[in-house]
Amino acid sequence: MPGSSHTEWMQNVAHVAGADLSLIQGGTGRPLLVLHEELGHPGWLRWHAALAQSHTLHIPLHPGFGVSPRVPWISSVRDLAGFYSRMLRDMGLSAVDVIGFSLGGWIAAEMAANCAEQFRRMVLVAPVGIRPPDGDIMDLFALTTRAYLDTSVYDPAQTPEFPVLYGGEATAEQFEVWEEARAEVCRLAWQPYMYNPSLSPLLEGVSGLPTLVVWGREDRIVPAGAGRSYNRSILGSELTTFEGCGHRPEIEKAEEFINRMQNFLT
Repeated sequence: MPGSSHTEWMQNVAHVAGADLSLIQGGTGRPLLVLHEELGHPGWLRWHAALAQSHTLHIPLHPGFGVSPRVPWISSVRDLAGFYSRMLRDMGLSAVDVIGFSLGGWIAAEMAANCAEQFRRMVLVAPVGIRPPDGDIMDLFALTTRAYLDTSVYDPAQTPEFPVLYGGEATAEQFEVWEEARAEVCRLAWQPYMYNPSLSPLLEGVSGLPTLVVWGREDRIVPAGAGRSYNRSILGSELTTFEGCGHRPEIEKAEEFINRMQNFLT
């Protein structure tokens, strides 16, 4: 798995609603649900290791992504959100903290719109799910995975973890994982592409959930205006924008990101 740290983690299989789900767990302390992006879990990164000092991280590999088998009845992101709510109940986890990245942020938002009480605090990092007021969400299928990844970072030369994660020659196995992820995204979020028209109005009913929306000013995957839409939709939410940063603030602005997460979650 790309990305590494001395913090110990392990990979288990959870049984949720009759399906097997691969689940990465590590750290100690308050439970933190981490929902990965549309190309899958990138590996145990610097920010994971930092937050694992105060949280027990639970990182499910979405059904149909990586080694988690596809679940046929999950046919939308809202279905997937319901699946993860069932997972939290089955695991006896309540009022957990959650961080969702891009597609994972959309899933977290759908979960909150349905039942905000399952979360204690919520962080949405450059989430898709709401149509930007200006511009469009980049089409994952209009360019190669390599080009999509390169576009996601504002300045790869100034992002040390980027070459570790996505630089050089990816293996045939890694390309297969990415293609499986793209196929599942197409199945779940093709029409309309990567957003749900009902999400914003439903989020307006969420109250009492401390929420942080995080964006990179130069995000070319999801225009930053979508962040302002999320901020307006969720009552009392905060919006943090990193300058000189694209779609991956967790690696592009790692130190600042870690500090912001620690302050918000603790």
